[in-house]
This record gives sequence, structure tokens and C-alpha cells, in this order.
Amino acid sequence: MRTLSTMWPFADVAPLPLAFVALALFGASIVRGYSGFGFSMLAISSMTLVLPPAEVVPIVLLLEISASIHMLPGVWRHIDWRSLWPLMVGNAVGTPIGIYFLISLPAQPLRVGISLLVIAAATLLWRGFALQTMPSRSTATGIGVSAGVLNGSIGIGGPPVVLFYLSSPAGAAMTRASLVAYFFGTDSVTLAMMATQGLFTTEVVVRTIALLPLLIGGIVIGSRRFIKTEPTTFRRFTLIVLIGLSIAGLVRAYYL
Repeated sequence: MRTLSTMWPFADVAPLPLAFVALALFGASIVRGYSGFGFSMLAISSMTLVLPPAEVVPIVLLLEISASIHMLPGVWRHIDWRSLWPLMVGNAVGTPIGIYFLISLPAQPLRVGISLLVIAAATLLWRGFALQTMPSRSTATGIGVSAGVLNGSIGIGGPPVVLFYLSSPAGAAMTRASLVAYFFGTDSVTLAMMATQGLFTTEVVVRTIALLPLLIGGIVIGSRRFIKTEPTTFRRFTLIVLIGLSIAGLVRAYYL
């Protein structure tokens, strides 16, 4: 007969590291609920300190999709479908190109390059740069291609899309809603690809279910904060998250 300790999905993780992971995951969920992005990078960075990456990535992906499913009904009416579809099409085109780069080129220079570009672009936006009209569909498609290339090559495809919406005249609600929908679409495609590789074991699914209360609780808190926030505050917070994630990418490229 199995004891309670063996039935607990994290029985092999010491209490202190597990508490750290839980706190980090909860914080990442609050960021996701508030801004619509940032969960994966924050969660993976913390969870890989305790669990093997091969387990962490599928868990985080399942949590990402769960987060999007939870948030989509509340943001559906704010989604900008005119820009979203070209982004998704471009992402589908760019991802195979990125995978080719992954096979052919070293990952470290790519990580450093995109981190520096994101920091520069975010700084420009912080200083007040903004487009007067929504970018054309061809521009959105091009951004989607670049995001797909980055996602396929170094696993970081979000920043170009986040910067795309922040530089446009789209309001905070439209930006957040469109990001939620975008990541739901791209994560779903990745989920299907990973499923064919047998990465979703029973243990991964059970651990994901055990972490769902933290995810939902964080999203609820983050979403409530978003409702009460001013558009300028949302924009600044999102840029700070982008810059922080980019700096983390630089540290990871040089020291990990």
C-alpha cells in the first residue's frame, strides 16, 4: 500500500526547494494574470533549479495553456483578431526556420543578440516611442515570422510580439487580451508537437494538476490588479518585465 508521502507528486523534492518553487510559480502566475505573458520564463528559471528541464518544460507548457483557458473568456471581446491572425501565420512560417538555425548555429550568440535588441526596443518605448496607427497585416506577419524564428531557435518567441503591441496604439486591454490569445495558439501547437515525443508522462500530468491551485490563485490576483491599474502603469510594468527577462537571458547565455 502506498503511503501519503509516496502519493504526493513532489515527494522526491525537499521541503525548502519545493517552497521556493511554489512561491516563484505563484509570483509568475500573478505576472501572467496581470500582463498576459512572462509566466514561462519566470517559472522555468525557478523550477529548473529543483527539477530536470525535461520535466519542467512540459509542466510549464501545460500550466501556460491552463492559464490561457482560464483567462480567455474574460478577455475574448478585447482580442484584436486583425493583427492576431497574421502573427499566428507568420509564427508558423518562422518556427521551422528557427529550428534550422537551432541545428546549424550556436544558441549563445542568438540569445545575446535578441536580449540586447529587446532591451534597446523596450528602452525606446519607455522613452515614449509609439506608432500612431496599428501596423499593417504584412508588418504583423513579419513580426510573427521573427517570433517564430526566435521560438524555434532559442525558445524565446514572445518579446517581438509583446513589443509589437506595446508600440501600437492598442490599449492595455487589447494588448493583454491579444497576448493571451496569441500564446494560447502557439502553446497549443507546441503541445501537439511535444505529445508526439512522449514527453507528457503520468508524473508530469499529476504534478501539473497539483500546481493548478497556485496558478489559478495567482492569475486571479493579477487579473484583479489589472482591472484597477492605469494604462500607463500597465505599459511600464510590461516593459520592466521585458527588460528583466532579457537581462536574465543575458545572464543565462554567459553563465549557464
